[in-house]
Amino acid sequence: MHIGVDATGWQNKRGYGRHMRALLGALVALDLENHYTFLMDSTEAVETVPAAAKVVLVHASTPTALAASAQGNRSVGDMLAMSRAMSKPGFDLLIFPTVYSFVPVASRAKKLVMIHDVIAEKYPQLTMPSRMAQLFWHTKVALGRWQADAIVTVSAYARQTIAEHFKLNPAKILVVGEASDPVFRVLPAAQVTPALTSLGIAQGQRYIVYVGGFAPHKNLAMAVSVFAQLAAQPEFRDVDLVMVGEYKKEVFHSCFGAIKAQIEALGISKRVIFTGYLPDEQLVVLLNLATVLVLPSFLEGFGLPAVEAAAAGCPVIATTHSPLPELLGSAGLYVDPIQPEAWRQALTQVLASDSLRQTMQTAGLAATAKLTWAAAARQMLGVIEGLATR
Repeated sequence: MHIGVDATGWQNKRGYGRHMRALLGALVALDLENHYTFLMDSTEAVETVPAAAKVVLVHASTPTALAASAQGNRSVGDMLAMSRAMSKPGFDLLIFPTVYSFVPVASRAKKLVMIHDVIAEKYPQLTMPSRMAQLFWHTKVALGRWQADAIVTVSAYARQTIAEHFKLNPAKILVVGEASDPVFRVLPAAQVTPALTSLGIAQGQRYIVYVGGFAPHKNLAMAVSVFAQLAAQPEFRDVDLVMVGEYKKEVFHSCFGAIKAQIEALGISKRVIFTGYLPDEQLVVLLNLATVLVLPSFLEGFGLPAVEAAAAGCPVIATTHSPLPELLGSAGLYVDPIQPEAWRQALTQVLASDSLRQTMQTAGLAATAKLTWAAAARQMLGVIEGLATR
């Protein structure tokens, strides 16, 4: 088969971009029978596309990965250009790795659409402040579901929440899992790098780490409030909070300004470090040095930062509204995102107990060893082969 891939999010550094690069890279390496064409609207990071895949560049006034920050949504002209490119005859299957960049197509090719979660549906005011953007999103997702010959998501938990929200039969939604990149591993005697030192990270300090975006649905205001309570206690005077994530060129709705103002109002500015985006080779060192990673989101379809942390030997405290309790088991503690006192207790428990952290580390390494991109690629290839036989 000739498979066309919407790769307009390839250069994105956030979750869906990381997912796309890892899954499709593993898929193209595994699948020796089919031919892949990646349709991109930017030359950024094109050199990282698998060599076995053909690249077709589609002109866009604003690349999809930047359109959200530039104008709230893609221009009609840019969407039409991508739609025409993906509608050209010759493709047997079209893959949209994220519904975020879906465009309707006029093609007899089978269509596979990935919906990672229903965060935007359940929390529209926290993800898209504009009513027009919300309308655009709901229309796009509806068209994607209507055109899809297969809907794929990233976890059994996401499948259930998608099925419930859209009133679909869960059996009609297929699961292709995720994994951490092999770079995330335990480093023997990890040492602070010069890059981390320049950010204020010091050897021997205890750190609570958050990795991700600053969107309101990530529930960071609660996390900061809980940290402020801990920071006031003498036994935690050596504990700082490190918040990792792009905040200067963020393409999604961000509450970074409000979080920063909250930290200043609480008088804990000297106890909080904003790193901005960290490349993986720096992030893995930080996770090896960290005492615990927190992921307090109101909802996660997968929760990749927590899985990456566990693979690096870092204990995790994460939201119950995610697949992480099933994915990581005793590698983490799982807390309702609207229970700040429970978060304070969980953090106190992990920070105070060396034996608990060791148990969580051991469990995390065992759990993440079962999650590989090669396994995810085999799942995806199974979906593709199933579509081919319909």
